[in-house]
Amino acid sequence: MIEQSIHSSEGDKVATKTILVVDDDLDIGSWLVQAIAEETPYEAFYAQDAFEALRILQDQPCDLFLLDYQLPGINGLELYDMLCSSMGIDVLPAIFISASTRLPQQDIQRRNLRSLNKPFELDELLHTLHELLEEPV
Repeated sequence: MIEQSIHSSEGDKVATKTILVVDDDLDIGSWLVQAIAEETPYEAFYAQDAFEALRILQDQPCDLFLLDYQLPGINGLELYDMLCSSMGIDVLPAIFISASTRLPQQDIQRRNLRSLNKPFELDELLHTLHELLEEPV
């Protein structure tokens, strides 16, 4: 299991917001972490599966989840509920990513979460991250 943490140089003035990326495809997960580190002031952590994600959360609280919907043994929505429960909260911003057309949009919308269909544009992801993590002035 690989855990990656990439720090942004812009987060020194204020507390850096953190993102947990969970995707069973190492190439996609690594690309997402690298893109977040290079294009945003946020810090990203990577997990390949639900067990690794739960382990990371023991040491590192997160401000947003970026979850692949189709994970081995558990879907992203089930993982989202587990992650929130392990953090003792009801809701945390999340973006679900999937190449599947069977993404349960009603369940995602009911939780007031977001989704992106693979392949998506990096700008679309960055805009959504900024929208969910930046507090109104």
